[in-house]
Formats: sequence, structure tokens, C-alpha cells
Amino acid sequence: MAIVEADISVSVDGFITGPNLEQEPGLGEGGAVLHAWIDEPAGKRLLDEAFASAGAVITSRKVYELTAGWGDDGFYKMPVFVVTHRAHDQVVKGDTTFTFVADGIRDAVARAVAAAGARKVHIMGGASIIQQALKAGVVDQVFLHVAPVVLGSGTPLFAQLGERIGLERIETIETPSATHQRYRVVK
Repeated sequence: MAIVEADISVSVDGFITGPNLEQEPGLGEGGAVLHAWIDEPAGKRLLDEAFASAGAVITSRKVYELTAGWGDDGFYKMPVFVVTHRAHDQVVKGDTTFTFVADGIRDAVARAVAAAGARKVHIMGGASIIQQALKAGVVDQVFLHVAPVVLGSGTPLFAQLGERIGLERIETIETPSATHQRYRVVK
């Protein structure tokens, strides 16, 4: 069965975007530093490994819209399940099929697990989708790409959880622009 892994870049103080999203949509003021690791050879290898092991992705409608569905080719080249409150027809971009799921995170995870088979399911944001999945108890692992920066404010990854979730560290990888920490969710 597929491992469901929340996979996201974060600042040392727990933000997945910088402040002032109204003026700088997407990553906010100073938020680009969170993804600097992707442009480095070691980071690119990590990203390639993540996509090679994945069979499906879950994301939010907001992330889908902010990225315009990741361009003409859809970027992921696998099934993507978009959690939304608004119904939408399926969208196909190259090898990526976007299925809009209006029945909540549990349904999105069930569909993604079915599509992924034995491969991983990556939940790749935003914060609300990861929080919903953690609260629902459907996340097996959390993979944080921790950028060496304190943003001070922005979109918090864990602030809205409202409950304790135990994590067991299973891997730490150092790259020049981030420390990549994989945790098993203690259930």
C-alpha cells in the first residue's frame, strides 16, 4: 500500500510562505528562499527521487490556481488530486491529470492511494491541506525541507493543528540551502 507523505518547504520558524501574500502572491515577501534548495544539484536529486517514487500528488485548489496548473505540461506527469470546495471538470495537461475532489481530504487520499498503487502519495501543500490530512490521521510521513531562515511571519505550517502529533525522525539530509528531515507519524 502507498505511503502518504506530506512534503513541503518550511522556514526554521515554521512558515511555508513569507509575509505580505496580498502584495506578493505565491510565496510572499522573502518566501522564495524556502525553495532555493531545488536549484542546487543535491536538491534537484532529492526532487527527482521524490517524483520517481511517487504515484500521485495531492494539493489544494489555491496552489493549483496560483501555479496555473503548473503550466502547459502539468509538471508532475502523474495523477494530481486537487482538494476543493468548488466542483470542476478533470483537467489533462500533458501526462498530468488533475482530478478535483470536493468530498474532503479523506476522499482525496483514498483516490490518490488507489492511483499510486505501491508508490508514494505526496501531499504538497498548502498548509491547510497538510493540516487537514494530519488531523484526519491519513499521513504516514512528513518530509520537511527546512530553509535556514527565520521569516518572522507568513503562512504557518502547523499553527492551526490544535493537537499534538508525535513524529519519529527517520532521515536527515543536508544540502547547501536546506536540511531535509523525514519523520514517521507516530500513530
